[in-house]
Amino acid sequence: MADKVGRREKERWQGESLTKTMKRVKVYRLEENGKWDDHGTGHATIDNIMESGERALAVVDEEDNDTLLLHNITPDDIYRKQEETIISWKDPEKALELALSFQEAEGCSFIWENMCNIREELQSEVLSSHEVGPQPAQKSLKASSDSLSRDKPLCKASSGLQGLPPLELSNLSVILKTILEYGMKEQMRVIDLISEDRDFFPKIVKLFRTCEGLGDMDGLHMIFKLIKAIISLNSSAIFDVIFSDDLILDIIGALEYNPEVRNVQNHRAFLKEHAVFKEAIPIRNASVVSKIHQTYRINYIKDVILPPKVLDDATLASLNTMIHANNAFVVCLLKDDALFIQELFAKMRSSNISAGSKSELVSFLLEFCDRSKSLQPTQQIQLFRDLASQGVFDIISDVLQSQDKVLVSDGTGIILHFLNQDPNLLGSYIANQEENRREGVSLLGLLVQGMVTEFGGEVLSQFLEILKILLEFAPNTVTHCRAVIEFFYENHFDILVDVIESSCLPKSIAGSTFGSDGAGRRFDEYSAKPEILSNICEFLCFCVVHHPYKITVNFFTRNSMEKILTLTRRRERFLVVAAVRFMRTVIGRNDAFLISHVISQNMLKPIIEAFVENGDRYNMLHSGVLELLEYIRKENLNSLVVYVVESFWSQLLRFEHLKSIQAFKIKYQEVET
Repeated sequence: MADKVGRREKERWQGESLTKTMKRVKVYRLEENGKWDDHGTGHATIDNIMESGERALAVVDEEDNDTLLLHNITPDDIYRKQEETIISWKDPEKALELALSFQEAEGCSFIWENMCNIREELQSEVLSSHEVGPQPAQKSLKASSDSLSRDKPLCKASSGLQGLPPLELSNLSVILKTILEYGMKEQMRVIDLISEDRDFFPKIVKLFRTCEGLGDMDGLHMIFKLIKAIISLNSSAIFDVIFSDDLILDIIGALEYNPEVRNVQNHRAFLKEHAVFKEAIPIRNASVVSKIHQTYRINYIKDVILPPKVLDDATLASLNTMIHANNAFVVCLLKDDALFIQELFAKMRSSNISAGSKSELVSFLLEFCDRSKSLQPTQQIQLFRDLASQGVFDIISDVLQSQDKVLVSDGTGIILHFLNQDPNLLGSYIANQEENRREGVSLLGLLVQGMVTEFGGEVLSQFLEILKILLEFAPNTVTHCRAVIEFFYENHFDILVDVIESSCLPKSIAGSTFGSDGAGRRFDEYSAKPEILSNICEFLCFCVVHHPYKITVNFFTRNSMEKILTLTRRRERFLVVAAVRFMRTVIGRNDAFLISHVISQNMLKPIIEAFVENGDRYNMLHSGVLELLEYIRKENLNSLVVYVVESFWSQLLRFEHLKSIQAFKIKYQEVET
C-alpha cells in the first residue's frame, strides 16, 4: 500500500488524546482485479504532521502499533461516506482507491465530521489565496459545504464532468467508460445526471427494443454492459427507477444478453411463464401486489442474473435493503387489513378446503411470518399477538396432524417464528389447553409425537428445537410456562423414554447373531429410526440440564434411566455414543441423589460393557468413555471411583496400558488409603 509507512515515520504525527479520538477500523485497498484487499485492523485518528503542519488521517495497527495508513487530507472532492460505517476515497496522485470500514457508526461519524471540517478550512484557505474570480469559487465552496453538512458525497459542482453525450447507440461506450474508468467523483456526477434525466432509461429501453428487433448483438452486448455498470453505481435513486413496474422487465431483458455467456438467457420467459404468482387469498391492494412482484424480481436479478460474484458487497447490501423495505411495506399493509386476516383464517378453518389449497394457505402464512422480520420489534410483537388472539395455534394443531411432510414442516416453521418472537404466547396457549383438555390430542402432545414420527431430518430437528425453546426454564419464567413443564413431565415425558426402550433389542437377542428371518429383522420393522432415537437422547440430555429436579424424580419413580441406557444395545455406534453422552450429562450434574441412584442400580454396567466390547478401536465411543472416567476422577467423585474399580476392574484390566485407566486406578488407591 502506497499510503502505508514504516515504524520510523510514526513520529511525524502527534498523538495527543489518542485514547479519546482513536476509532477501531479496517483498512481496505481496491486491487486491479476489482476486489477490496484487507490491509489490516487498527485505530484511526486525525492529527497534525509535525514536519509539514498538514492534517492527516492515520491508522495505527492494533497489534504492533505500526502505522497502516497516513493520508494527508486534501480540499479536493474525493471523499465519500457510504452507509453508516464506511469512508472511501480515490487518491488521484497515487492512483489508489482506499476505504475504511469502522466497527461502530459513531466512530465513522466522528472521523467523517472532522474530515469535513478540515476540508472546509482548507478550501477557505485556497479561496482566500486567490484575489481574482471569487464568485465561481464561492459557489463551489458553498455547494461543498452544504453536502458536507448532510453527510452525503462531496459536491458535484467542482467536477469536471459537465454532462453525458446524447443517449445514442454510438455513444454508449463513452458513457460506459465514464462509469468504469473514471474516479468516484465522476461516478457521483454520472448518478446525478442520470437521476435528473427522466428520459434516460426510457431511451435505453427504446434502444434495447430496437437492437433486439434487428438482432444487433453488438448493440445488445453494449447495453448489457451499460445496465450492469449502472446497477454497480449503487444508487437508490436509480434503483427506484429501473425496478419500477414500467421498466424492470425490459431491464431484465437487456441483462439476457451477457457477452460472456454463449447462449442468450431466457429470464423474461421464466418470469412470465414459470414464476407464477399464486394468491392463496386475493390481495386487493394493488401497491402490495406491485411490491411483491418487484421484490421477487430484484431477488432474481441479485441471485440469478447478477449473483454475488458479479456485484460488489455494497451493491448487494443496497439491494438487500430494498428487499427488506419492500417486505416491511407488504407486511404492514396486510397486517392492518383486518378483513384480509379474517378471511385467511376462516378459509384455513374451513372443513371443505382441499389439500392443495390448505398447503398453499399454510405456506403463505409461513412466508408472511418470515417477512415480518422486516418490521420494527414492537410491530412484530403486536402482529404475533394479534395472530395468536385470532386462533393461529388451533390452526397449527390441525396442520401438525397431517401426514404431509411439507405441510408439517411449514407448521413447525410458523411455531418457531412465534417462539423466537415471544415464547409466552405459545406457552400460555398450551398451559390453558392442557389444563382444560378432556379428550383429543393437545398441541404439546402433537409436538412430542412429532419427535417420534418419521418426518425426516429437517422436520425432526424443528420439533426438537421447538420443545427446547418451549421448555427452557429460567428463574423469571412466568407461571404458565412453568405449568407447561409440569404438564410435559406428567403427561408426555414417558412417551419418549418408551420409544427408546421399545426400539432396543432385549439383551439376549442384541448379543446374538440372527438370520434374515430372525427376531432382529422383525424387530427392526417396528423400532424407531436411528435419527429419531438420537434426537430423543439429545433432548433428554437437555432435560437433565434444565429440569434437574423433575428428571431426578422421574428417574427414581419410573426407572427411566435404565430404559434410556438400552441404547447401548443398538448396532449403530453413534447411538451407543449418545447413551454415553447421556450418562456423562447425568453424572455432570454432581447430584448426590443421582450418583447414588447410578451406583445402587448399577447404571454404569452397560457403558463399561460397550467400552470393553469396542476393544482397542480408537473412536468416539472409546474417547467418550475415557472422558467420562477422567471427569469422575478429576471431580473427586469418590463413591463412583470405588464403584467402578470394585465392579468392573477385571474388565478394565486389559486397558491398563492407557494413562487414563492407570490414573483412575491410582485415584482408587488414594481413596481407599
